[in-house]
Amino acid sequence: MAETLAGRLLVATPHLYDPNFYRTVVWIVEHNSDGAMGVVLNRPTEERLVDHVPGWAPHVAEPPVVFIGGPVSNDIAVGIADSPSPPPESFTPTVDNIGVMDLSTDPDSLESVRRLRVFSGYSGWTAAQLEMELASGGWFLADVEGADMFTDDPRGMWKRVLQRQPGRVAFYATFPPDPTQN
Repeated sequence: MAETLAGRLLVATPHLYDPNFYRTVVWIVEHNSDGAMGVVLNRPTEERLVDHVPGWAPHVAEPPVVFIGGPVSNDIAVGIADSPSPPPESFTPTVDNIGVMDLSTDPDSLESVRRLRVFSGYSGWTAAQLEMELASGGWFLADVEGADMFTDDPRGMWKRVLQRQPGRVAFYATFPPDPTQN
């Protein structure tokens, strides 16, 4: 592994038909020689976050719902927060002021969390698995931009992230969901 991908985005190519990742944008939280872990940023549910973790409601970004973080361990909640310096002890930064927030922390004890998103489960890869998927063309790599992490339009994110990429990668934003209907 040459470099860590933590803090970057994985954008599913239109040819990645796995239903867990079809047209997803995944933020890589951790990446090392043991594997990678991330959360899908563009799969909001209809479940209101306040029904699951009511104390965190004042910190939640729009839309205030639970997101599907990936196919692994859907019985756990992963909190991603935007927290200014100094971060609370219950916060593990990934890049800049964004990272994983321990949701068992009493939110009333925190003043520094600006925005929060909660994910049901996460996306995970074993050692070298993600590198193989990248090499086989399953994903595009992209850098995070300001509004990506807490966009109020998560469903449009896949297309927006692709459109801003250089060269022919931007072309994929116009790829129809069903190429036979083109």
